[in-house]
Amino acid sequence: MPRRSAKPFSAGQAIRITLMFLLTAMAHMACHGHATRAAVNRFPFPPGEKLTFQVRWSFIPAGKVVLEILPVETLYGLSAYHFVMTARTYPLVDVFYKVRDRIDSYTDTQMTRSLLYRERSTGRRPKDVTVTFNWEQGEVQYSNFGEKRAPIPLLSGAFDPLSIFYAFRLADLSKNTQVKAPMSDGKKCVVGRATVIKRETIFLVSGVYDTYLVEPELKHIGGVFEKSPNAKMKIWVTADERRIPVRIKSKVKVGSFVAELMEPSVSSE
Repeated sequence: MPRRSAKPFSAGQAIRITLMFLLTAMAHMACHGHATRAAVNRFPFPPGEKLTFQVRWSFIPAGKVVLEILPVETLYGLSAYHFVMTARTYPLVDVFYKVRDRIDSYTDTQMTRSLLYRERSTGRRPKDVTVTFNWEQGEVQYSNFGEKRAPIPLLSGAFDPLSIFYAFRLADLSKNTQVKAPMSDGKKCVVGRATVIKRETIFLVSGVYDTYLVEPELKHIGGVFEKSPNAKMKIWVTADERRIPVRIKSKVKVGSFVAELMEPSVSSE
């Protein structure tokens, strides 16, 4: 039985690995410099933007991940950005390992901190996670299906695993730049780091892109990455001010996976 379930499990896990990759890896790529640029309120990601990625495990199309920005809302009396990520496996993979995930993230509209994070999954491993950021108390608290963990201290200006991806896009990049930022998923609060390796032109189905290749640290990333001593991550982001991720690639113990931008960004502006 273990042998029969191992391969399908890995194919389905490509979506969850990519979620971890898009969230936690991008969390290791933001920089403290984002606050200065945020102050002038010039953001490269207006509400209405939508990015769709296809995920492949080895050579198997496993599913897709969509990142989008919904209209600005009011939360806790504050004007807030609403970021959403959804992930789903394709029908063939559903037979072995069905994934239907949705993540909602809220920040203040000045992009200085997270306000709320939610993660819902109705697949094989259901989740109903809420991460509450209490800035008055300087604490963040994680709960799953209403079962709360003890609050932990927050680092100043911390983002959640989804919103920090957008904070990263406010950073100025160049070759050999090292970037860092605080992030919390409610279980821990860490400072992630990454290095800009080089500038590179890449060719995808969705177009030709002038990009920066960025490699995040892996020491704060668990799961399959922690169990794979030689694991490596690579993320290509556009070299313009929008900093859109167009390709995400990694190799771990269960195999390699790639997420590539399928459709150009859609903006309401």
